[in-house]
Amino acid sequence: MSTTPSAFVIELPEGSLAIHDLSLGAPAADAPVVLAVHGITANGLSWARVADEVGRRHGPGSVRFLAPDLRGRGDSRSAPGPYGLGAHVADLTSMATVFGSAPVLVGHSMGAFVAALAAARHPERFPAAVLVDGGLAFPVPDELDVDAALQSVIGPAMDRLSMRFADPAAYLGFWSGHPALGPVLHGPGGKAARGYIEHDLVQDGADGRWRSTCVLEAVRADGADVMADRETHAGLRVAVGQGVRAELVWAERGLLDEPQGLYDETRLAALGVPEGVRATRVDANHYDVILGDRGVTAVADAVDRLLAG
Repeated sequence: MSTTPSAFVIELPEGSLAIHDLSLGAPAADAPVVLAVHGITANGLSWARVADEVGRRHGPGSVRFLAPDLRGRGDSRSAPGPYGLGAHVADLTSMATVFGSAPVLVGHSMGAFVAALAAARHPERFPAAVLVDGGLAFPVPDELDVDAALQSVIGPAMDRLSMRFADPAAYLGFWSGHPALGPVLHGPGGKAARGYIEHDLVQDGADGRWRSTCVLEAVRADGADVMADRETHAGLRVAVGQGVRAELVWAERGLLDEPQGLYDETRLAALGVPEGVRATRVDANHYDVILGDRGVTAVADAVDRLLAG
């Protein structure tokens, strides 16, 4: 229900892909491009605060900051399957072709895995990437129950995909009780958080109630790749081996603001972060690492270093 239409649309044989231009001012024709990839049940407007900070630092028109709604979410919900991270990589490659640049990729959560995979497959198109609280995977059993695994990791976010809400206020009320994202709604990132939450709403023609734009089939397919796809898991290592410059920004706390986040120093050591990848710890949780002051600053710092070459 976002009142801000996406700036660009790539028409497909069926459906379309929407891209939000979150740049500050009108970017110059030769402005460097940042291409930001959202998480598994998010949308492009989740990057609004990071985009604002990058734009503020560089000045109006100096950087083009693009944030697509991935296939099966937001204004790209009509784009059909097959889904999976490889489909997102192909979509991002098409976007890079349209804008004629080698953008700095920035990915959050699942988007970090997409960014790593894109850089591994196409290092000449994506020579630099910032992975935010994602992109490094833990070993999993061969026989993985994807639904159970997703429920254990992103339970409340998954639950809402089957829920219906009386109005947008009820949806915001649902999120206001979330232990990690709820406090953001009442802090400096509140406007950006509300914008991205409201963009995830569409009215159901059957009963007039409101539901998430996320397509469950897309979430399941993408989640399966994040959890178990070997090429995805090797993405960062392969990309760095091909000369891609990469940084990792990770949050100390988790998806429910619990003290243990996805990563910590011990886990990162066990995962074997490739040599040369700068890792930055942030006093943040999985959501406010791109919506809160400390997280936004850390992510923008990483983007700045990669833009500087």
